[in-house]
Amino acid sequence: MRLGINLGYWGLGMDADNIAVAQEADRLGYAVCWAAEAYGSDAATVLAFVAARTERIDVGSSIFQIPARTPAMTAMTAATLDTLSGGRFRLGLGVSGPQVSEGWYGVRFDKPLGRTREYVEIIRKAMSRERLTHQGAHWTLPLPDGPGKPLKLTVHPVREHIPLYIAAIGPKNLEQTGEIADGWLGIFFSPEHAGLSLDPLRAGRAKAGLTLDGFDLCPTVNIAVGDDVTAAADSMRDYVALYVGGMGSKEQNFYNRLACRMGYEEAAAEVQRRYLAGDKQGAAAALPHDLIDAVSLLGTRERIADRMRAYADAGVTTLTLAPTGWTLDERVAALRTGVEALELAGLA
Repeated sequence: MRLGINLGYWGLGMDADNIAVAQEADRLGYAVCWAAEAYGSDAATVLAFVAARTERIDVGSSIFQIPARTPAMTAMTAATLDTLSGGRFRLGLGVSGPQVSEGWYGVRFDKPLGRTREYVEIIRKAMSRERLTHQGAHWTLPLPDGPGKPLKLTVHPVREHIPLYIAAIGPKNLEQTGEIADGWLGIFFSPEHAGLSLDPLRAGRAKAGLTLDGFDLCPTVNIAVGDDVTAAADSMRDYVALYVGGMGSKEQNFYNRLACRMGYEEAAAEVQRRYLAGDKQGAAAALPHDLIDAVSLLGTRERIADRMRAYADAGVTTLTLAPTGWTLDERVAALRTGVEALELAGLA
């Protein structure tokens, strides 16, 4: 099992630290450094900056939002980043959510599965450097009855095939991800509930005549190091409550639904009720410790090593760490503990 690092969103007061964290991860032998975007910093610019300041570590989008860019623009960006990084780019995609898609980008959040499938088809065709044509429900290239003509990408990526990942949570999206992608970007993944994600992914692979062999299972997991497991879990309460309670609307919150599928229906409903009522502190307090512990790496190096074995046994191939500390020293210490724990677990 390999390790990755997720820098999260840029512009939260830790910009200089993020570069130092990426460079330390590069030095420690981490496989990939991911950057996110929502409605602030864009991931492409951040990844270009990180690639320029590192030497070996891959850089990946976690995620490029599908409503933010046309598929051809995403192909151009992927090819450019792969060229600039010397063949170190990984393309992660996701549909975002209805509030961001419609409120920020002005793109209807409808038919996300069909939109994603066409998006991937166009990207793969563009990056293969064949002349780009497409006839679909969401995109038609070139537009009919106009001056447009089939064009092909002029940039030559370093690699013939840039790895393509999809962030997915729901069963149908997971199944399609297994069918059309090279890897999966997960969040709130628990080894004890691995089947919720892996069974649909496996079904999608089977549709394509494939297995999970060679398919990169890459969840992001928060890590908090310390002797007090309860305190480590409490440091994550605000973050988990934001997703389970406040990400999306009451009717459409993918993370809340995932918590329900994991068996935390009552707690998930209470967290959401309090969060949407403006009681963020109460929402965080309503989170069960067991839920936070199930989807995180908490405690001493030895305890984290045990949890890493559980992730590896569940099938995870790249475990991406998101250090929760607010200082550079805390985050770097977490990265080093991650490497030590991986070695202690016998997984390095």
